[in-house]
Amino acid sequence: MPDDKSRKRSARAQAPASPPATAVRRPDMAWNPGFSVHASLASEIGLRIVRGDYPPGSILPNEAKWSEIFNVSRSAVREAIKMLMAKSLLASRPKIGSWVEPRERWNLLDRDVLAWYAAGPDREAFLRTVQEFRHIIEPEASAFAAIRRTEEQMAEISRACREMGEATSLQQRIRADTRFHLAILRASGNDLLVPLGVLIESALDHLFVFVTREHSDQRRAQSLHEAIEKNVRLKRPAAARNAVHRLLANTDEVVERSRR
Repeated sequence: MPDDKSRKRSARAQAPASPPATAVRRPDMAWNPGFSVHASLASEIGLRIVRGDYPPGSILPNEAKWSEIFNVSRSAVREAIKMLMAKSLLASRPKIGSWVEPRERWNLLDRDVLAWYAAGPDREAFLRTVQEFRHIIEPEASAFAAIRRTEEQMAEISRACREMGEATSLQQRIRADTRFHLAILRASGNDLLVPLGVLIESALDHLFVFVTREHSDQRRAQSLHEAIEKNVRLKRPAAARNAVHRLLANTDEVVERSRR
């Protein structure tokens, strides 16, 4: 006759396996369709950090508290914190927990961090920052592109410019506009500029949504892009540089008008 220990072992073996713990999001949690629970949680916490809910130096709630706030598993919280640490928004130490790193350490080349930055309350500051970055990079990149571009690269620049003019929706125009500027960046032939493509693509998407909605003179904007395309195609570096300066000045005016 089996003893008590044998019966208990037999009962455990026959019992069905417990279903894996599932995370249920709160209704007020920012949720990204197609994202995992921990990625969506990282997005929500990251947005709160970047918009200033948790200033640099702040100690964040612990795993148990986040789990309670968002009704998710502790393992999802743990993975979300790891993601934010990889983006240099957070640091962590045993017995202390996680805290917000100084802003200058944040990885602003990261697409997610840029998106959170753009969604913050000081959107005008973000747009000005993007424009300053463009003034530093794009004029010289276009001049180098006019000297170094290949025929294949030129075809991509021209195609993006043409598709901007033919776009029938805001989204089509924005995507073509972004492709145009990225193609020029690649055509510059400078390998150190290539990693900036992620920054430019994400930042320009946010900027162009704003500018395209606010800007009523799309024909002028198209003509400024066509001037850049023409001078890169004709291999005129100085003229290409000047054409980019004119485009950026035009965008500066739109941003300034919105501020006023």
